[in-house]
Amino acid sequence: MTVRLARPGDLPGFLALAAEVEHWFGPMVAEPGFHRAVGRSIDRGLATVAEDGRGVLGGLLFGDRPPLHHLHWLVVAERARGTGVGRALVEDALRRHVRAPATVEVVTFGPDHPGAVTSGARVFYERLGFTPAEPAAPGPEGGSRQVYRLHVA
Repeated sequence: MTVRLARPGDLPGFLALAAEVEHWFGPMVAEPGFHRAVGRSIDRGLATVAEDGRGVLGGLLFGDRPPLHHLHWLVVAERARGTGVGRALVEDALRRHVRAPATVEVVTFGPDHPGAVTSGARVFYERLGFTPAEPAAPGPEGGSRQVYRLHVA
């Protein structure tokens, strides 16, 4: 597996990942705003992909406004979940973009959201050292959301 900065030609890979999770996050694939967000992140050097010989395994969009950073979007292909792809993408983003002292925030599923268990997102972020914080606005599908925060010393 290779983790690298995304290039404009990676948009189809991001869209394939988005198609796998629209049931949790709402429409993305056909949304011009999502296409623009991915393009802006790529142009700014804030998008990364993990890939193997068969294609894109995961993608990440990062927000870089020191000392507060945002992990805006992280999706791992279903075929690669549980194999360390998500961890590799997050660790790469932290190494590239975060200088201590800093805080990294991500909004993920609330504890009562069906995707909280199915996706494993909450446990995933906790294993990386993020801690649950305040509730966030509901997702586009109406499900609860929660901020998770990582303090980098």
